[in-house]
Amino acid sequence: MSDNLVLVTGATGKQGGATARHLLAAGWRVRALVRDPGSPAAARLAAAGAELVAGDMTDRDSLDRAAAGAHGVFSAQPAIPQPRHDPLEVRMGRNVADAALAAGAEHLVYTSVGGADRDTGFDQWETKWQLEQYTRSLDLPYTVLRPVMFMENHASLGPHGAFGATALIRMITPETTVQVIAVDDIGAFAALAFTRPDEYRGVELEIAGDEVTGAQLAAGIEAAVGRPIDTTPLAPPQQVRNDGSSFAGWQADIPALRRRYPGLMTFDTWLDRTGAELLRAAAAHAAA
Repeated sequence: MSDNLVLVTGATGKQGGATARHLLAAGWRVRALVRDPGSPAAARLAAAGAELVAGDMTDRDSLDRAAAGAHGVFSAQPAIPQPRHDPLEVRMGRNVADAALAAGAEHLVYTSVGGADRDTGFDQWETKWQLEQYTRSLDLPYTVLRPVMFMENHASLGPHGAFGATALIRMITPETTVQVIAVDDIGAFAALAFTRPDEYRGVELEIAGDEVTGAQLAAGIEAAVGRPIDTTPLAPPQQVRNDGSSFAGWQADIPALRRRYPGLMTFDTWLDRTGAELLRAAAAHAAA
């Protein structure tokens, strides 16, 4: 396995970074696609053992160079700018898939979003459904991972973080149930897909680590930062179901996922390991 090489796109982002860490820990060689090899995030990847290659997912030539000789390719597009999705997302995702095919890669792992296959009508997720369909159309072994809400979203410094003007926690009623996942566990599943190809090729898997109510989320955040947070309800966005039963109607089979990966984190585990510290940093940033 140490002779196998995986190209990780979005390597300085949350999902790509987690995937690179898990692949390196499992003994894979990692080639990290980065826009700026001199950035602190890129330097951390290099220090961890990744090979850096400069490139951009809008530049097919740079992707072809990066994918040359790769056994596998991990595809994750940049975070969604607010208020709408990046109009280049589909182009970037298609470029990555095409480069993987042209390089003769044996496995493409694409991270989509939970519910992308269920006609949500939410445009930021319809783009990912388009990329899933394109991936299926290629003569290329693939795995699609569909993560639900990131636990880290609540520690974001942006407007949807717990201390932002349009905090996600204010879009989830206390009784509403929502599935969540730690970003590190997305990387764990991506690494499993490459490591256990017979089990994961052709699989489209919705992934979550826990299912909690809005009240449980708020209580965990408040315990982490040591003070109450604003949970005044906001008008529900498109992805919140009118019946209030769940956020986007996510349907990950968490017990089955835990059998695949016993280390899957609950929300409380995430808080204990990294989440509380991230939330405190976000709270301090908001107060500054």
